[in-house]
Amino acid sequence: MSGSTYGTLFRVTTWGESHGPAIGAVVDGCPAGLPLCESDIQELLIRRKPGQSKYTTKRKESDTIHILSGVFEGKTTGTPISLVVYNEDQHSRDYGNLASVYRPGHADYTFDQKYGFRDYRGGGRSSGRETLARVAAGAIALKLLKQLNIRFTTFSSSIGPVVVPEDEMHFSEISENAFYMPSCAYAKKAGAYLETLMQEQNSCGGTIQCRVSGVPAGIGEPVFDKLDAELARAMMSIGAVKAVQIGDGIQSASSIGSSNNDAFVVQDGQIQKTTNHAGGVLGGISDGSELRITVSIKPTPSISQVQQTVTNQGEPCDLMIHGRHDPIIVPRAVVVVEAMAAITLTDLLFRNMSSCLNKFTDFYLRGEP
Repeated sequence: MSGSTYGTLFRVTTWGESHGPAIGAVVDGCPAGLPLCESDIQELLIRRKPGQSKYTTKRKESDTIHILSGVFEGKTTGTPISLVVYNEDQHSRDYGNLASVYRPGHADYTFDQKYGFRDYRGGGRSSGRETLARVAAGAIALKLLKQLNIRFTTFSSSIGPVVVPEDEMHFSEISENAFYMPSCAYAKKAGAYLETLMQEQNSCGGTIQCRVSGVPAGIGEPVFDKLDAELARAMMSIGAVKAVQIGDGIQSASSIGSSNNDAFVVQDGQIQKTTNHAGGVLGGISDGSELRITVSIKPTPSISQVQQTVTNQGEPCDLMIHGRHDPIIVPRAVVVVEAMAAITLTDLLFRNMSSCLNKFTDFYLRGEP
């Protein structure tokens, strides 16, 4: 299987299956000298850990991270960093009836068509548990970006039909509710809506926003490797994501040029924009303003209602999925979106160091005449 590695200079490879012995990642390209310990990574993993509320799967995993290589005496060595989390609470028997049946909304059918074989225990490599490895790698990227004072604010902006208005967002409340919404009042409404769906054995989707401040102007390439193109690729690689928007996104299609364009001004000797409809990206390159990414997450496909499907022999059948599943993916995906944005930015920042001659000479001459 190809396609398990992401990045050019800061490269992340994930491995493992949902019901295998472990899930892990290898991060290659992290500079030497970054202070790093397991607690730095564990902090992020806790945000996506299952079983933290009644709105997440009841699978009980400690998700304890182990650093196997690439760190010595508390600092990165510049060699590949190998990370592993051992699976502890697999209920593979819950999936026995799915060995020959294609679940609606899952990758079962397409995986079979590609490989002629699939791991039906929780989806194998197609499981949402694979994102654990991305989050572990993303923790390293986030710590690198913190060295440049690049900061992330990531949250659920909607749960089903419950949308938090821009003027009612309170970022201090993001970590104070089970949905990571920037409003506890709207989180309460989302909870009531989800309770109804759970009684109906149904699920819902929502949207996640990632806002990044401190990104310098000039990051990203002007043609194929645009910053927004790379971010879209990173976000769409997350299994449940069905759409990605930068800035005003689809609203731009109904706008007009005079209002969609962000005017430039000079304030305190710095070129700035009066608005940010572009979401921090112009011509595929960062413009120095806040980067704004919005992703749309589909409803959890594993629901306990009877669904129509077929077997791998083409025989029609009805399916009721058992086991432990999230009624909504959005809250646990918030940190996954943040991790993928961080990995993408870190890679593009490294690549940008060769964009012009003075960056090359400044690095190697170090101020010498």
